[in-house]
Formats: sequence, C-alpha cells, structure tokens
Amino acid sequence: MQPSASSPDHLPAAAPASRGSVAEVFWIFLRLGLTSFGGPVAHLGYFRETFVERRRWLSDRAYADLVALCQFLPGPASSQVGMALGLKRAGFAGMLAAWVAFTLPSALALAAFGFGIHALGDLGDAGWLTGLKVAAVAVVAHAVLGMARSLTPDAPRASIAVAALAIALLVPTAWAQVAAIVLAGVIGLVWLRPAVPEAADASGGQGHPFRVRVPMPVAAGSLILFAVLLIGLPVIARLTGSDALQLADVFYRAGALVFGGGHVVLPLLQAELVPTGIVSNDAFLAGYGAAQAVPGPLFTFAAYLGTVSTTSATGAVGAAIALGAVFLPATLLVIGTLPLWQALAGHRLARRALSGVNAGVVGILAAALYQPVFTTGITSALTLVIGAAAFVALSAWKAPAWAVVIAAGLLGLLVL
Repeated sequence: MQPSASSPDHLPAAAPASRGSVAEVFWIFLRLGLTSFGGPVAHLGYFRETFVERRRWLSDRAYADLVALCQFLPGPASSQVGMALGLKRAGFAGMLAAWVAFTLPSALALAAFGFGIHALGDLGDAGWLTGLKVAAVAVVAHAVLGMARSLTPDAPRASIAVAALAIALLVPTAWAQVAAIVLAGVIGLVWLRPAVPEAADASGGQGHPFRVRVPMPVAAGSLILFAVLLIGLPVIARLTGSDALQLADVFYRAGALVFGGGHVVLPLLQAELVPTGIVSNDAFLAGYGAAQAVPGPLFTFAAYLGTVSTTSATGAVGAAIALGAVFLPATLLVIGTLPLWQALAGHRLARRALSGVNAGVVGILAAALYQPVFTTGITSALTLVIGAAAFVALSAWKAPAWAVVIAAGLLGLLVL
C-alpha cells in the first residue's frame, strides 16, 4: 500500500529555489552576522527561520541532514552549515561570501576590543545582553518545535529524539552528542520503516537530501590538504621558528580537532596560549567576556586573541592569521565530505538511518535549548515573560528573527 499524502514520508518539500547571486548570499548572511546572538545552537535556529521558513531554499529534512553532517565534523557547526548553504545557493564564491558576511561583524568587533582592551568594562550584567540571551531562547525554541513537527511526527522518531536528549543532558560532552547521533542512526536503520525512494522527490533537489555540486577531485584535494596542514604545520613552525606559523598552527589545530563548537574551543585555546605566554591570562579573560556579547560565531574570538598576541605576529596581522587558521579546517571538511554525505543519502537504507539521525538532531537541539540556552537566558520571571513574548512574535505573528532580537535587546536595556 502506498503511503498517504499526509504520511511523515510525504511531508511537503520546499519550493524549488533558483540559483542565487553571490551578492544575495552576502547581504543575507551579513544581516545574520549582525543579529545572530546566543551561540551556535541559536545560530541554527536563525538559519532555519531564514532559509527554511522564509526563503524556502531547502526543506526541514534537508536542513536536518546538513546539521547532522556538521555535528559529526569538528569545528564550528553553525559556520559550517552557513558555508554549505552559501555553496548550495551560489557555488564556491557563495560559500566564501556566506563565511565572510557571517563572520566579519563579530571578528571586527573583537579585534577592535583587542586594540582597546577593557574599554567596554564588565559586560556580564548588561541589560541589553540579557535581552539578547532571552531572544536566543525564543529563536531556538521556535526552531526545535518546527523541526520536531516535521522530523519526529510519529512515536518511534519522537522516542529517538527523547533518547538523544537524555544522552546529551546526562552526559554533557561533545563526544556524547556524536555518540547519540550515531546511535540514532543505527536505531533508525533497524527500527524505522523504509523512506520514500529518491525518485519520489520532485522538488528539484530542494526536498531531501541536501545537495550541492562539488567535483570529486576538489573534495578529495580538500581532505588531503586538511591532513597535510594538520601534520605539516607544527613541523614547519618548529623548524622555522616563525611566530606567524606558530600562531597558525595553534589555531588550525583548534579548528581541526575540537568537537562541540565555540564553547569547547575557548578553554582549549586558553590551555594552548596562556601557559606558553602567547596571550596573557588577564587579556584572555577580558576577551572571554567580550566574546559572549557579540553576534555570530564564537570562533571569531580567534581574531581578538591574534590581536593581543605577545609574539611578533600581533595586531591586525595576528588577527588575520588566527581567524583564517581557525576556520580553514571547517571549510576544507565541508567541501571534502559533502559529496560522500550526498552519495550515502541517496541510498534507501541510508535514508532510514538518516531519518533516525534527523530525529536525534532534534533531541540534541532540544537538549541545547535547555542547557545552556534556557538556563543562561531565563533567570527571572521578567525574562520568562520577555522570552514568551518573543516566542509568540516569531511563531504567531511571523516576525523576522532579526527584529525580535533587536526588540529584546532594547527591552532588556530598558527594564533588565
């Protein structure tokens, strides 16, 4: 018997989206880079609101496929999702435009703070910052609810999501999250019913799975370059004694080996830079607070650290080296793994596993909604009221996420 049109496997796909321009990608991601507060999980919520709900560049299922891939990869997951979306829309130039636009606002702000360190003072209790954290709660809750409706519509997938949530909350490590996604895929392969064959997707590639054009030689070359730099940079830096190469090595390894995003890479960088004297402990701690107050990816903290470096590679040069090195592994891995991911996603058994993986992603994001997004954003009855109003504005009034963020920040400035 054929599944009905209302069955979970026949969820509406996004409308076909024509190839866009590099300028279009740049300006959309620049606005996101200026307003996406709240950390990597919140960024995924902003992306979903922008590209799945409003612009319909891809379906929820394709978006979840992409998020699942980036959760498997080391580096900044939200930035990797953004790069892949830019690549899908406008090719490699679009990928670069997405990264530059999303990264530039926070990188420039943190580099400027590095030049005028301590100028902003203690940001921890700023009302406007609290308001932005509250807005992030609403954005993530809206994204998780929307993804749950389409990706966990039945008891088996809802159960997988809850299991992933439990693992993520009870074993709060990046490796536990990866294990939860793997387990969700195995359960999906064994338990879930077969997914609709690829031929049933008539959305021109905008349904599922996520598809981009990456030539295999380019993908293979990217993975080879990733490995060569990971092995070769420390050797060359040691042989040459170059401060610039030493700085590049530290940040490249951080971007290449860290799972879990910005919240994980910050303590790792502290362990690499402070004991060696590349950055003083006081300077590191001062910048740590500033990094929480800017939009965009937390990996842009690298720009600040490069600016305040005590080596000869410091200031604007240090910022450029550190920023490029920490994001380069993520870029190479996205380019290198997308063709393999797409090839797997086209197989019937892989679709069953990916159905489980997508349910697991919902659980992982729901866990992150609680910790750290909710626990750091909702700290009083008043913040709960503001958060509820922001959620209603997003879900019922269909207000754009950037407007909700700005409104919450202004409200926080006035009343918090």
